[in-house]
Amino acid sequence: MPEKLGIAVITGASGGIGALYADRLARQGYDLMLVARNGDRLQRVAAAIREQTGRTVETVTADLTTTDDVARVATLITDDPRITMLVNNAGVGATAPLVQSDVNAMSAMIALNVDALMRLTYAAVPGFVERDEGTIINIASIVAVAPERLNGVYGGTKAFVLAFSQSLRQELVDSNVHVQVVLPGATATDFWDVAGLPVQHLPQEMVMPAQALVDAALLGLSRKEFVTIPSLHDAGQWDAFEGARQAMAGNLSTNNPAARYRAG
Repeated sequence: MPEKLGIAVITGASGGIGALYADRLARQGYDLMLVARNGDRLQRVAAAIREQTGRTVETVTADLTTTDDVARVATLITDDPRITMLVNNAGVGATAPLVQSDVNAMSAMIALNVDALMRLTYAAVPGFVERDEGTIINIASIVAVAPERLNGVYGGTKAFVLAFSQSLRQELVDSNVHVQVVLPGATATDFWDVAGLPVQHLPQEMVMPAQALVDAALLGLSRKEFVTIPSLHDAGQWDAFEGARQAMAGNLSTNNPAARYRAG
C-alpha cells in the first residue's frame, strides 16, 4: 500500500471528475474527505474506494450553494491538521444565452462556483501555510479565457477561479503550498445534462473522457504546473498568452491617459 499522504478534501465528489479524483488520489496514498450534495451517490463512491484501496474515506453531505453548509465544511477543513490537499471541484454550468437564463439560477451558480470555492480555500490555506505544506487544486474551465463559448455568467465564474488562483499562487510563492488551476474543455460527464446540452449533442472530437482529463491534470500536478489545460497540445500558446498579459501589466496604470485618448 502506498505511503499515506494526509487527507485530500474533494468537493463535488459523488460522480464525474470529483469521483475520479477521489479514486486516483486514494490510489496514490491519500485518505479522503468527500463532499457532495447527493449523499446516496457519495456513499457508493466512498464504499467502492474503501474496498478497492483500503483508505479511510469520510463523507460529508452538504449543499455548497447554502451559507450554512459551506460554513460547516469550512470548519471541518480548518479544524483538521491532517488535511494536506483541497480539490475545489464542485461546480455547475449553463449553456443558455444570458438573456434566456433564469437570474436566480445564475445567482446559485455564483454561490457554488465562486463563493464556496473562495471560502473553502480560505479555510484551508492558513493551516497549509502554518504547516508549510499543502496543495490547492481549483477546477476552472477553458471558458475562463474563452467566455464567448458558453453562458457568460458561467464564463465569469471560471474567470474568477483563474484570477483567484493566479493571485493566490503569487501570495504563496515563498511557501511550500502549491496551487494548480485546471482548465478542462468539454468533458464527458453529466455536467452537460445539468447545463442543458447533453454531451451527445457536442462534436465528439472536442469531448475528452473524464478519466483522461483527471489523469492528465494529475500528471500536470506531479510536474508542479500552475495552469494545466489538458486539451492544449501546444503549450507555447499558453506561454505566449501569459507572456502578453505580463508584458501589458506594467502599462495598465499610469498618471496620464494614453496618447490616443488625449484631446487634440
